[in-house]
Amino acid sequence: MTSSTNQFIKPVTTKINSKGNLDIGGCDLVELASGYGTPLYVIDEETLRSICKDYKKAFANYPKTRMMYASKALCTSAVTRILDEEGFGFDTVSAGEIYTVYKSGVNMQHVLFNGSNKTFEELSMALSLDVGRISVDNFYELELLNGAAAAKDKIAHILLRITPGIECHTHEYIQTGHLDSKFGFDLTQIDTAVELIQTKYKNIQLHGLHAHIGSQIFETGIYPDEIEILAREIKRLDEKFNLKLDEINIGGGLGVKYTEKDVPPSTYDIGELIINKLNEVIEKYQIDAPTVFLEPGRSIISTSGVTLYTVGSSKQVPFGTKYVALDGGMADNPRPSMYQAEYVADVANKKEVTLKEKVTLAGRYCESGDILIKNIELPVLDSGDIICVYNTGAYNYSMASNYNRVQKPAMVLVNNGDAHIIVERENLDDLISHDVIPDRLKK
Repeated sequence: MTSSTNQFIKPVTTKINSKGNLDIGGCDLVELASGYGTPLYVIDEETLRSICKDYKKAFANYPKTRMMYASKALCTSAVTRILDEEGFGFDTVSAGEIYTVYKSGVNMQHVLFNGSNKTFEELSMALSLDVGRISVDNFYELELLNGAAAAKDKIAHILLRITPGIECHTHEYIQTGHLDSKFGFDLTQIDTAVELIQTKYKNIQLHGLHAHIGSQIFETGIYPDEIEILAREIKRLDEKFNLKLDEINIGGGLGVKYTEKDVPPSTYDIGELIINKLNEVIEKYQIDAPTVFLEPGRSIISTSGVTLYTVGSSKQVPFGTKYVALDGGMADNPRPSMYQAEYVADVANKKEVTLKEKVTLAGRYCESGDILIKNIELPVLDSGDIICVYNTGAYNYSMASNYNRVQKPAMVLVNNGDAHIIVERENLDDLISHDVIPDRLKK
């Protein structure tokens, strides 16, 4: 089976240049670190576009597929523009993500608004901007949305998000489809929701069902299981309510290769599996071929991203670990602390050095748990060396914080030897720009 970009640890343009330095997107990483400072997020445009094309090819035999990038993985204006050019829509989960894609010039009919606790203001904004679909998560939201739509004399076009009762073998914090989950309607609640829409909520039009089963998924069998449940529900709702639903959203969640032990399926594997199952259930339940929404996020953006750090101090514990401190850590990449996530790294300026040692790469933040990579073998490190951590495009910048009052890093987009800032580095004035001192405390 054809491999796809989500199965690579490193961006597709990664190489060693004539100086012996790591090079991505035709740009010397040591020079990027020198010119833009560290920590520095780097996004390789060629890798990003490559995975988009993988997805489009993988689902080419099912023309009613709508690719919706899960913006929570990384949402910036430049990334949005690239994905829009590649023909992707956008799965958004906040007013901020909606506003970002709107200001980036996206056709808002290609946007879906998702989330478990949307506010009245966010729903009103989505309606005002003509967001194409709203995925409704609970009874409270149904009532709230109907009121917001009625106030604007609009019809809200929705999917019902359900919990299909499927549990994937991933970290418990990124499982979303099992029965005991904060997301979606339980299967036993669907009929009540449909009855309310048909009899009470006149400003809501239901188009289909939405389920999401988790993130960083390696198991291929759970997608057919999910499709079976959605198709069965569509048939049952038609028989009970004479309701012709023609859309299903199967979420995203395809895994990526953070380390050599990770073996994610390719987009082509998943595409073939999903399309075959769709054709099966269409025949089995005698339903019209539904429009299928797919919401990849991590598998779209993760491999294209790396993060650069500068080595600082080190500490050798007698008869124990050697800690090497970097100028970033859990505030720019909280995943190792939150999920025990593992990464692979290289020294950008010492690719030809043969003398190696085993070290633990520690962050700069005042937490004992601020460890980026444990027990990694690297060339012997010196202060000032540049570390490149791979596969950091997803959930690094988007989950970053100002912990310890440290500025968030810059982000650059690299392509064919050119580098462009797409997120400016925060400065010290940015950190205090929203602070307010009451008059009685002013000197």
